[in-house]
Amino acid sequence: MYKGGKIIASLVVFVALMSLPFFYNIGKSNKGPVINLNTPAIQQLAVKQCVEPVEWMRPNHMKLLSQWREEAVRNGKTVYINSQGKSFENSLQTCVNCHFDPASKESDQFCVSCHTHTAVNPNCWSCHIWPKQAAK
Repeated sequence: MYKGGKIIASLVVFVALMSLPFFYNIGKSNKGPVINLNTPAIQQLAVKQCVEPVEWMRPNHMKLLSQWREEAVRNGKTVYINSQGKSFENSLQTCVNCHFDPASKESDQFCVSCHTHTAVNPNCWSCHIWPKQAAK
């Protein structure tokens, strides 16, 4: 092979440079967002029960909201029955009732802090009115 040594050496250098960020971060954990648990909206959750258990809701809340949207828009189903058999209104307002307190400036950070941390831009508010705007 003509100039095979230079090609292989260049490939080794290229792969080493491209994999450097991965090796640099080995063993380091990414800290999650900081959420103030002393807001009135969060304290209300201690009294009220969420739609599903917290352990399930954290990773799956967007799947549930997407499911609600599909069922409401396409099938006209407006009631959700959770895993414990309790029924809830199939609406974003169900979430806002517990997770948002218009009197608290920090309650909008409940959603925003996690979505900013994970670089997710949910499209909920392209159709729905942000609760702070609705309260004015």
